[in-house]
Amino acid sequence: MDRIRRVQLSSVVLPLDQPISDAKVLTGRQRPMTEIVFLFAEIDTSQDQHGIGFSYSKRAGGPAQYAHAKEVAANLLGADPSDIAKLYDKLLWAGASVGRSGVATQAIAAIDIALWDLKAKRAGLPLAKLLGAHRDSVRAYNTSGGFLHAPIEEVKERASKSLAAGIGGIKIKVGQPDTRIDLARVQAVRDHLGPDVPLMVDANQQWDRPTALRFGRVLEQFDLVWIEEPLDAYDAEGHAQLAAALDTPIATGEMLSSVGEHVRLIDARAADIIQPDAPRIGGITPFLKLATLADHNGLQLAPHFAMEIHLHLAAAYPREPWVEHFEWLNPLFNERLETVDGRMLVPDRPGLGFTTSEQCTRWTVDRCEFR
Repeated sequence: MDRIRRVQLSSVVLPLDQPISDAKVLTGRQRPMTEIVFLFAEIDTSQDQHGIGFSYSKRAGGPAQYAHAKEVAANLLGADPSDIAKLYDKLLWAGASVGRSGVATQAIAAIDIALWDLKAKRAGLPLAKLLGAHRDSVRAYNTSGGFLHAPIEEVKERASKSLAAGIGGIKIKVGQPDTRIDLARVQAVRDHLGPDVPLMVDANQQWDRPTALRFGRVLEQFDLVWIEEPLDAYDAEGHAQLAAALDTPIATGEMLSSVGEHVRLIDARAADIIQPDAPRIGGITPFLKLATLADHNGLQLAPHFAMEIHLHLAAAYPREPWVEHFEWLNPLFNERLETVDGRMLVPDRPGLGFTTSEQCTRWTVDRCEFR
């Protein structure tokens, strides 16, 4: 029987090429984002198998994730790496005093994802195939070109480049204090793309209920795939009212940090499209539980960020999903995901199919090891 003999944790700071602004910046609630902090977990076994996983934090929380992971990681040593559910519970109990959501489970997420990567590699399968894939490619849309700091001509240019690179849909940011500016930007992008290209908008939680309803009705003319996070992430009742009132589907869930918080959305019928983030809700183990609930309730799936992980999970979802394309993480890995005819292809490499790059090593600010 194989056993875990080594766990390595790394804190990695990825600098962004330029400060990133969405509606939370323009409304004064946050500063522009300049970097992303990652927690990487690497697990080695007595039979020389290796798994890697990561979680992340934007603007704050990265050092806290790393600190919590250091406190609980030694509990893995000597355990059978195949017993992922058992190990997940063990790590939860090791940090029980700080709860089962937020930083506590986001720290565990990196470890959990590494265990799933390891399990798929031991089976010689891509993770999607280990889970039971419904498809070998997933519809992909691009977000990174549509941020509010970018002039509209740049947004249109980057949208064209994304489509030329095989990405199938375009998402742009809205949610500015003056909705007339949002309307002009959406109109410009829709005119540029034409009527047949899938287009989404993301308000990043910056509207109140009356604004979201009024502007949501105005946006009906653009035949959007969805309106994302029109309200505060925890306003399940408000999202439910919008989902019932508007023809355009409502998408939300990316900011929630547990399965339980998503259950409240589902029970309230607050979303047509649910957008969980595996690193944020605690890893692949809780993501699979949530995916079962979402499918049972007839919801579409569009996981947030981290396409390197979510491509596999989306490929295993019964209903046709979307996956979010971000090239920001490319410098961290040696491999690339391929997009063709609007879809992202599941790689045939075992596990997640990624190895960390030399650049990732150079951006590592701290590291610890347990044997």
